[in-house]
Amino acid sequence: MAPISHAKLPEAFVWPERDRPAFAAGQPLNEPVIDLAGFLAGDEASTQLAAELVSSACRKHGFFQVINHGVDTELTSAALHHMDEFFRQPQHEKKRVRGFSDGHSHRFASKLPWKETLSFPFQASDPTLVLDHFQATMGHHSFSSGLAFKEYCEAMTELSLNVSELLAISLGLERMSFRRFFEDSSSIMRCNYYPACEKPELTLGTGPHCDPTSLTILHQDHVGGLEVFADGKWHLVSPKPAALVINIGDTFMALTNGKYKSCLHRAVVKKESERRSLAFFLCPNKEKTVGPPEELLRRDGWRRAYPDFTWAALFDFTQKHYRADTNTLDAFSSWMCPELSPFTKQYTSS
Repeated sequence: MAPISHAKLPEAFVWPERDRPAFAAGQPLNEPVIDLAGFLAGDEASTQLAAELVSSACRKHGFFQVINHGVDTELTSAALHHMDEFFRQPQHEKKRVRGFSDGHSHRFASKLPWKETLSFPFQASDPTLVLDHFQATMGHHSFSSGLAFKEYCEAMTELSLNVSELLAISLGLERMSFRRFFEDSSSIMRCNYYPACEKPELTLGTGPHCDPTSLTILHQDHVGGLEVFADGKWHLVSPKPAALVINIGDTFMALTNGKYKSCLHRAVVKKESERRSLAFFLCPNKEKTVGPPEELLRRDGWRRAYPDFTWAALFDFTQKHYRADTNTLDAFSSWMCPELSPFTKQYTSS
């Protein structure tokens, strides 16, 4: 298949008409932008306000942004610099690297996303895994890139653990409950590059989906292109200086027994501009059982929205059996428990 940077749009990247972006539509999403400064400093009033904003957003569409989050801008700049260096390489060089994908053409034959990605694992218990991955796949000259992404992932991990505390507070749970759950996380880092596209109205940079992971922390550049589905329509997410995007994924929705919604989102592409983003996906340890805390279940009368599962099982399902979309968690639940298919879901309305 031709590299996706070519001006001509290969047929595999043309999406069905019903799925194509409508560029005349789409109002900006009225999502909260949460200032974490007071929360991180231990101010009770600021923490309570932030928790209320998070609770409202996560029950509605699972999406918010944060500022004063404590992530050094130099770490982000360094990660973007090394990302640019990688994607500027010739296509044949990039294809040699484990974790590189040009539109996921190796897995699917249609509705391919108009993007290139570089993905690699990050383990909180072994931060050197990133360095090892870069040197094993790109050689010793990649040490500086590996170091930059190691430091960026460490900062993302700490931020995600802090946000997990805020999420626990917003649900009325013991503050450290989710932090303890994710402390030995096995997360994923992904660099997304969206080339300019001659026919952006025919394709998508990323199709509509909910992340199967737990939390996503996204840095998007000034170009924009991220859209979130809420109130029955697609909304633009305008880039905000120094803000990081955070959205709920399927695994965290299961942890909340369905109270917090996994965010349905997509990315559109531009005719004149390329776009970049850095996505950090917080995931639990692969063998840890994913299930809601007893306190939440007690409030719900012990009614279960989803069966218990491991992150390893859900990840394997999305890689071998099912293309991640808006129904991944339901499909996975039915796949795990065919005798209960479709799995009985009893959401609370609170």
